[in-house]
Amino acid sequence: MAEPRGSERPERRPRLDTPREARRPLVRRPRFDTDSFGVFAEDFARFMGTATFLLYMTLFVAAWVVWNSVVPGESSFDDYPFIFLTLMLSLQASYAAPLILLAQNRQEVRDKVVAEQDRQANARAHADMEFLAREVASLRMAVGEVATRDFVRSELRALLADMDEREAERREREADRGSDETSATSPEGGEQPGSA
Repeated sequence: MAEPRGSERPERRPRLDTPREARRPLVRRPRFDTDSFGVFAEDFARFMGTATFLLYMTLFVAAWVVWNSVVPGESSFDDYPFIFLTLMLSLQASYAAPLILLAQNRQEVRDKVVAEQDRQANARAHADMEFLAREVASLRMAVGEVATRDFVRSELRALLADMDEREAERREREADRGSDETSATSPEGGEQPGSA
């Protein structure tokens, strides 16, 4: 029995012109905090670079060799060529190298940030020095235009002489006015001064 055309099922085949839908995996991948792992790597690399680590590794290898060389019979678990010790040291080195590289990369990022901050501080200091140099140059030019003490004294003397001259003219005018007023109020002119 044939189904009608309108009720066709959608195609289950993937189309090439659309992105794939994300499928949920059956087992989730573990997610690591990269910052805390980086801190661990730096701490581990820092510890590996100490004399304490070197002393511990030396004691461990010496104890391993002594135990497997001196102890007789079945108690020794790694005979003379010490293959298992070599395997352990190789495994430790294979993990140590990437951890050290990770720590170096993180340090390089920090160094770049510090270098950029230093570059910006140097640029600001350079700009400040240029500004101060321009200010000093403008002050030197302004000091060249500043009036000297002798110039100010001569200007003050000229002003004082001008003021004295004006004061003398004012006194003369007042004296002239006073003589004009006294002649206008004389007995010939009518009233006596002081009579009301």
